[in-house]
Amino acid sequence: MAQYDLIIRGGTIHDGTGAPPVVGDVAVKDGRIVAVGQVSGDADQVIDASGKIVTPGFVDVHTHFDGQVTWENRLSPSSGHGVTTVVMGNCGVGFAPCRPDQRGTLVKLMEGIEDIPEVVMVEGLPWTWETFPEYLDALDERRLDIDIAAQIPHSALRVYVMGERAARKEPPTAEDLAAMRQLVAEGIRAGAFGVTTSRNVMHRTKAGDLAPSLYSDVDELCALAAGLNDADAGVFQIIPAPAEPAEVEFPILRQVAEKSGRPISFTLLDVPNQPGEGWRYHLAGLEQAARDGLTMRGQVAPRPVGMFFGLDLSLHHFSSHPSYKEIAHLPLAQRVAIMRDPAFKAKLLAEQPEDTNPTTLMLIAAFRGTYQWDDAPNYEPQRDDRVDARAEAAGLSLDEYAYDALLSHDGRAVFYLPAANYTEGNLKPVREMLGSPHTVMALADGGAHYGLICDASFPTYFLQRWVRDAAPDERIELADAIAELTGRTAALIGMTDRGRIAVGLKADLNVIDLDALKLHVPTIEYDLPAGGKRMHQKADGIVCTVVSGEVTYRDGVHTGALPGRLVRRRELAQAA
Repeated sequence: MAQYDLIIRGGTIHDGTGAPPVVGDVAVKDGRIVAVGQVSGDADQVIDASGKIVTPGFVDVHTHFDGQVTWENRLSPSSGHGVTTVVMGNCGVGFAPCRPDQRGTLVKLMEGIEDIPEVVMVEGLPWTWETFPEYLDALDERRLDIDIAAQIPHSALRVYVMGERAARKEPPTAEDLAAMRQLVAEGIRAGAFGVTTSRNVMHRTKAGDLAPSLYSDVDELCALAAGLNDADAGVFQIIPAPAEPAEVEFPILRQVAEKSGRPISFTLLDVPNQPGEGWRYHLAGLEQAARDGLTMRGQVAPRPVGMFFGLDLSLHHFSSHPSYKEIAHLPLAQRVAIMRDPAFKAKLLAEQPEDTNPTTLMLIAAFRGTYQWDDAPNYEPQRDDRVDARAEAAGLSLDEYAYDALLSHDGRAVFYLPAANYTEGNLKPVREMLGSPHTVMALADGGAHYGLICDASFPTYFLQRWVRDAAPDERIELADAIAELTGRTAALIGMTDRGRIAVGLKADLNVIDLDALKLHVPTIEYDLPAGGKRMHQKADGIVCTVVSGEVTYRDGVHTGALPGRLVRRRELAQAA
């Protein structure tokens, strides 16, 4: 009879703490790590990791799987990139708490902010809950390929408490604030890992209405923070206003940290047109906060936060032109055939984009700064290769060039916009942000932006770009990089049972061939409810992924195992 369920033999073990690696074995029994080092004995399953690295499973603290987790059991694309635990409910949006007559409001919010088609959510969401604890109970019934953890979204909470007043400039009453505070504490005690909000004016419904959290002032944010304090647990996650000076925004973040006494994490980006170098001011503020005994972390992306455009995606240069809107519902092949008609082209090029949502119009205008991808991803493009530069070199107007370029590859051409973290045309600011002891790698946004952003591949990119392929003066040591993906993110959210390879901890593991790591260009698949589409991005080099001791993926192929479950904060606290 086998002594163990699984042994991973002969790999270079990075334990998630940043400590130097050791070559050895990892043995697993009943979903837990039971031995590390030179392990003798037999196992039901043995994986040869010779020449490979063995890591803890990656913990992704910034995702939006709140809806997807209710209608499918594979949380792709994140689960294809070594992620074994995701934290969802970020940016203040989600689906609980929610009264039956408020469901449409939350769906429209998620459609506009996170680019999930309304029809997908209408068909996919079962709505077997109203309160946040009931939502957690519903998630308890799910069987998944990875583990999930939930946070309480401010916009949903505000709508639940204030009703129609939530989306107006009407301030909350003292009773409203007390109710929100109480519901945050209730949600944390039920198992939530935090509360989340957004101050980003780009966060709107598809029609252009601001997210309810945007109508909040500092007193309301502090009421949410007080709910964490009441429960004596949880993290406060927030997106600052990117267009506001950091000198205005950081004091707000600090005030929330002081009010709650809890860890604060916030989106930290190098944003175009932000007054000054706001990200540097935030880094300095984080250093001072640490000296003052506050736990504050900036969530940093390891590459440009990129948006994709194309005829088969959510947006492109002509997606808001009246003539295109008339054919937008047609299958791609039919649209391409119509657009190849010279008369249709002349009509469309004579029009201007029309949309009630200023964010949509802004994104469409940004198409001029995109780069066309062909056979391989290029996250660090040269500016003379931009679409507008190509148009000028060809002696064409931007509209004329964009029209023909969109029709290439039978209408499947993909265009990449490095929307943030690329203001200097390089990744030097990103490297500086990643190097701070007060930041964590995050912002992958898995489960959202199905037709606009595909950043769930961040873990693969991080190891490929900043460890394996980096120049010596910018390289991140592999042990530190693994800790950034595992132990440090788990510690931020308070997950004490994972993120490290040590006896007694949860057996969430990866075996990775670092030399073989490779990202592919995202592809479009129609695999959502109601025939909805989304981008997938495959990776080579992840030999296998293990969740709770079960092998879930081999070379990117799902084994059929579904050991993933909801993780409740209270259960971790009780186990500790």
